[in-house]
Formats: sequence, structure tokens, C-alpha cells
Amino acid sequence: MQQCLTCGAFSLMTVCPECGERAQAAAPLKWSPEDHRASLRRKMNDVESADWPSNLSTLPSLEEMQANLSQEEE
Repeated sequence: MQQCLTCGAFSLMTVCPECGERAQAAAPLKWSPEDHRASLRRKMNDVESADWPSNLSTLPSLEEMQANLSQEEE
């Protein structure tokens, strides 16, 4: 399924039947457990290094979220 970049119409063609402009895939590619490029992405993001987990974003603790909520309500 393709979606027109200009008018937003859906079609199976890469050229929009409504306005004649370019269309692109309407959904991301499906993930596969047999992903042949996964090892390259892991190397690119340096996932195997000891520092990698510390670079991931984290959520605030429940206490911090409750404190922020009470401050916003005041």
C-alpha cells in the first residue's frame, strides 16, 4: 500500500492516481526474527560495549513522577 506525499491518497501504485505526484510506502517494513542486518546495527550502535546500558534513556522513579505531578497541580 502506497500513500501520496502530496494529497495523502492511498493506492497500490507509486504514482498517485488522484494528483499524479509521488507515493511512498504507507507503513514501515515488517520486523523479522531472521533479521540479517541486526549484527551490523549492533556493531554500529556499539551494543556490546560496557558503556552502552548507561547511555540508554531511563524513566524517572515513581516518587519523582509523583512529586512532579503534585508540583504541576499547584
